[in-house]
Order: sequence, then structure tokens, then C-alpha cells
Amino acid sequence: MLSGCSVSSLAARFAFFPPDPATYAVRKDEATGRLVASGVPRDNAMDVLLVDTRRGNKVVAFYLRNPSARLTVLYSHGNAADLGQLYDLFVQLKVNLKVNLMGYDYSGYGASTGKPSEENTYADIEAVYQCLETEYGISQEDLILYGQSVGSGPTLHLASRLPRLRGVVLHSAILSGLRVVCHVNFTFCFDIYKNVKKIKKVKCPVLVIHGTDDDVVNWSHGNELWKLAREPYDPLWIKGGGHCNLELYPDFIRHLSKFIREMESITTKMRLKKIRQFLQPAKKIHRVNTATTTTFTTNCCCRIRVRKPSCPSCNFSCYALRNCFSFRLFKGTTCFSCSCYALRNCFSFRLFKCTTCFSCSCRNFCSKGCCCSCGDAH
Repeated sequence: MLSGCSVSSLAARFAFFPPDPATYAVRKDEATGRLVASGVPRDNAMDVLLVDTRRGNKVVAFYLRNPSARLTVLYSHGNAADLGQLYDLFVQLKVNLKVNLMGYDYSGYGASTGKPSEENTYADIEAVYQCLETEYGISQEDLILYGQSVGSGPTLHLASRLPRLRGVVLHSAILSGLRVVCHVNFTFCFDIYKNVKKIKKVKCPVLVIHGTDDDVVNWSHGNELWKLAREPYDPLWIKGGGHCNLELYPDFIRHLSKFIREMESITTKMRLKKIRQFLQPAKKIHRVNTATTTTFTTNCCCRIRVRKPSCPSCNFSCYALRNCFSFRLFKGTTCFSCSCYALRNCFSFRLFKCTTCFSCSCRNFCSKGCCCSCGDAH
């Protein structure tokens, strides 16, 4: 049987398909001393960067400047493309959205070193974000994270850690790696890109874009992510759109431009007000009695928690509830469940004095029936 780590590594093999050979190369220009990318047009408004990650890899990034930009987009691409193929798209987005744009290749993609993996993509986006901060002075308040397909994984990883982020765009995003190939409603420990959990930690507006005819990542992934977002923006469901052609639809750039303009109009004061609202403690605190909770641990780290029924008054798991999980209305039967008419209004489940009828001890009981004030059960 495969261990969790083996399954995770196996899942990674099916998640990453870097173009081979890469569609571009990086070299140093002897005249200027700057890095340039061969295979893409020379662009004086674009910087080619090599960024060191905390996992020891060097990833390539393209930074496209727009002099009229107020915001910057950090773009995480899908699993079967590299920067050479995306250059034309980056230029169009930079011009039409009036933003600066930073795109990068994951470890093992394009001219980036290392091998592609979930953890490496997390380290990659963290390093590129730090580069935006240190080299270009861009703070999270002026940043929009954009994740396409598998790129939604590193995007939500970083977004869940940046409380003052301006916005997030999820383009044909996934709920998790395993949910793409299996229709499951729960998360295994060996699953990759658990976006279904991380989306709940994002504190900024989230725009979800998905094609209704996507045959790679079903539309339901985008719909569920939109429902789980704490601050969802009006989604864009492109009728007839697939997985890799949404940019061709006029509504795509129109709706995306609207989102960018609205994010530009959000002031820092407004963002801080919303953040404070998110950070306010909940009024109601739901407490779980650990004495009646059992945890079953399977191989690896999957845990299933099962709570035993207990009396909310005396915190005692009564005989009737321990042995009967049929929570229906039973009158005068031997099944004394929590909804039994005789016990429904009496929550003082103590040790039963009468061993014949197993009734509660709030009043005197006999074997013929219930004579307490909570009701009659014959």
C-alpha cells in the first residue's frame, strides 16, 4: 500500500507538465549587463529576473511595467505553459487592465531550476512576492494575485497569508488536486493544493472566472470556491467557455477590467475597516465537550472526529443515547432517544433508578409508565 507521501508525489507527477523543451532561454546581455530572454520580443518595458527561493531554486520572472498603473498583478500560470508562451497575453493584460504585471515560472518550468512540486510552487511565489517588495517597492495593499488552473494553488497559499491584499482573481481554479480527478467531498492528508480550505482565510475580494464547458476542471470547482470566499466578487461564468480559451471571450477582459477599476477605488481606510470586521471575535462560541468526543486516526494523518450524544444539562452520556442513534419520536417504546416525548423536556439524565423502564430520575418512576412532569409515555 502506498504511503501518504508516495501518493502525494504520484499526484504531483500528474499535476505538472512543463513544456519540453522550454520555449525561451535566459542570458546576460554583454552590452547592458541585464538579463534578457531569447525566444520573446525585446521589450524595454520588461525586466527579466532570476529570483532565489528558500528551497534553493532559481526561478525566472518577467516584470512588465505600465507607467499609468496604480496596481500590480502577480500572475501564476497553469500547469502546461511557460513564460515564453504567455508573453503576448501578459502584454495584452498590462495594456488593457492598465497594471504592472509580474509573471514567473515555477521550479522546473522554462529556464527555472529545480523540479516542479507543490511545496516548490509555494516557495516560488513567496520569493517573487518578496522581490516585488524589495526591488519595486510594491506592498500587498497595491497587489492583486491572479491564479490560473493549478496556479490557483500558490495564489491562495500566498493570499491566505496577506491580510491587506487588494484582491484575488481565480481563473479556472481547482478546489484541490484530488478533486479534479475524483468526485469526493472530503480532503485527504495526501491531497495537493487544498484550496477548499485556504479560500476561507482570504480577507480580500475574490473574483472567480470559469467556463461552463470546462472539461479539465469542472465548473463546479469555481462555483464552490466562489461560495466559500469570505468576500466574493460578482463571478464570471463564461457560457461555452473551456479551460484554456476564456481570454478569447469579450466578457473576460470587460469583467476583469471592471474588477480592477473597483479595486483601485477601494481606499486603505475602507480595507482596514473590513479587516477589523473580519478580526472581530464571534459573539457565539460553540464549545465541544472533549469528554464525549472520540478521534479515530488512520494511516498518515487523516482524522475523523465522531461525537457521542450527551445530555446538554448534566454533561452525561445517558444509557438510552449511547445505545440508540435513531433520533426519531418514540412514544412509550423501549428506545429512549433524545427526542422521546417523555424525555424531550427533561434534560436531567442521571443514573436510572428504575432498571425496568430505564426512565430518568427527575421524578419517581414505576415500570408501568412515566409519571414525571415532563410528559406521559405509556
